[in-house]
Amino acid sequence: MRRFYLAALPLLSTLFLTNPALGENPFVDIRSFNVRQLLTTNGCPDCNLVGANLRGAHIIGADLRKADLTGADLSWANLEGADLTNANLTGANLSGAFLTNAILVNADLDNANLSQAQIYFADVTGASMNNLNLAEATIVGTPISVGSGTEPDEKEPPIISPPEVWLLNPPSEFKPLPSELLDVPEEILPLL
Repeated sequence: MRRFYLAALPLLSTLFLTNPALGENPFVDIRSFNVRQLLTTNGCPDCNLVGANLRGAHIIGADLRKADLTGADLSWANLEGADLTNANLTGANLSGAFLTNAILVNADLDNANLSQAQIYFADVTGASMNNLNLAEATIVGTPISVGSGTEPDEKEPPIISPPEVWLLNPPSEFKPLPSELLDVPEEILPLL
């Protein structure tokens, strides 16, 4: 019996010392575990997916609430109906991604690349979208506006809508232009 233990000892020691999975901390590569979880269960809420390669992934309706996808590659991924509420997508590559009916409520999309993305009826309520790349993106039914998002400079005149203009300068009596200025035959002009 003693020989068996002595013979097994070198075998077991090489197994534990040469296999990094057994000799290292199992939580070192949590991202790859989270990527596998996302792709198999279609959900990974509150996950660390920083820098994850999800290029071309089909994660339709995925639950990614509060997920950290900072710098992740989601190019050409199908995120149709995915819930990305409070997700961090800072610097993420979403070029060519499909975001139809995606929920991006309070998501952080600062510095994200959304070039060539298809964004139809996504909910972006409260989302931070500073410095987005929207080149050649198709955006329908999604309230994304272009601009700095800052208040207008005090030196700039305020934007006045047409009813307000009429209050400032009421229209005078209507006077039709002479037909020679309009280059329209008199027969066509209505009689006033």
